[in-house]
Formats: sequence, C-alpha cells, structure tokens
Amino acid sequence: MLLTIEGLLSTDEVAALRDELSGAAWKDGAETAGTRSVSVKQNLQLGVTDPQAREWGNGLLSKLGRNPTFISASLAEKIFPPVFNLYQDGGHYGCHVDSALMRVPQADITIRSDISATIFLSEPDEYEGGELVVETEYGAQEVKLPAGDIVLYPSNSLHQVMPVTKGQRICAITWIQSAVADTPARSMLFDLDQSIQSLSVGRDKQDPDVDRLIHVYHNLLRRWAQV
Repeated sequence: MLLTIEGLLSTDEVAALRDELSGAAWKDGAETAGTRSVSVKQNLQLGVTDPQAREWGNGLLSKLGRNPTFISASLAEKIFPPVFNLYQDGGHYGCHVDSALMRVPQADITIRSDISATIFLSEPDEYEGGELVVETEYGAQEVKLPAGDIVLYPSNSLHQVMPVTKGQRICAITWIQSAVADTPARSMLFDLDQSIQSLSVGRDKQDPDVDRLIHVYHNLLRRWAQV
C-alpha cells in the first residue's frame, strides 16, 4: 500500500525546520549505503548521531505519534530515528530495496523495516526532478509532494529517487516496524478502520452495527499482530 498523508507539518513548522537545516553539517550519503547501494547513491545526509539531527528527528517522531492516519496505517511498533537528506546537482538514488533489518546502536535495538516513509521538506517548485518512484503491483508510481506531506510505502518495494537537475530536494526518511508485518493484512485493517471512522459519524456511540465492525477489527488485529 502506497499512502500519502497531507499536512504532517504545517507551513510554519516546515519553514522553522528548513531554517535550522540551513546551517546543518551535511555529509556524503554514501557513508551509510550498503555494499550494493553505494554505487547508486549520490546525496548528502545528516549523521544519525548528530545532536541537532536527533533533536529535529524527535520532533518528527512526536508529530507522527499524534497523527491518527499514520497510526492507523502503520500500526507502528518501532520507528527508526529519522534521517535528513539533501539531493542537488544531479544527486539521485538508483533503484534499490531497503535493508530488512536496521540496527539502532544508541538504543540497542534492531528494527525490521516493514514500512518506509519520506517526509517532504521542499516544495515541488523548488527543484526539478527528484521524484520518488516506487514499484507497486500496479506499476511504477511517481511521488513528489508538497512540503510537510508524507508518503508511506512497503519497505520491500523497489524504489529510487530520480536525479535532481535544479535546486535542492530536502526530505526526512524513516522506517517503521509494524505490529502487523504482512502488507495486505495491514492494508485491510487500515481500510476497515477508516470505514469504521466514517460510519461512526452521526451515529449513537453504542450503535450495534459499528460495534460489530469494531469487534471484527480487533479480532483480526489480534490474529495478525506480532508484539
């Protein structure tokens, strides 16, 4: 499931974060690439141990933890500390798949990547190229969102960032271990939850039909969750 969520960050929040990032100590992104990915990765990143990057990343995690659509779609169990990246001057990331297991040394945990997420921090008209292209069951999907929006997609998907031929593309990326690892099951739970939310509007809080759907939702979650 490829899902976009609008307005994770407000215009003012994006502007404030971009202002802070303007003085960031960017490093070659190839330093964190795997043995095969290093040949197709050309960008700049902030180190995961950078104290400012960790502070900004914690702010993003707080926003994710309060977003009902993200919570419903991801059923997040663990989230990797957000990584800030910058693409410019032809920077790109060729076709690749994200690592299945990601170590977080500072927390002494390992995260299984079920869902990948990109939070856009540059407006689409600030740069040319830079589309995130994700291979899905319906073919390749191009994603280039307004600043403050986020896209979620399965971590096992082949994907790439097209070359940025003008301007700067600044984003934050992260990976989520879901309580429900199976993508189709997680998608069905999300659709069911969204339907329950819609059908609940204007109905009695003890409506038997809504209660029955909630009963089904939680029993499916109980069957599929791994916690």
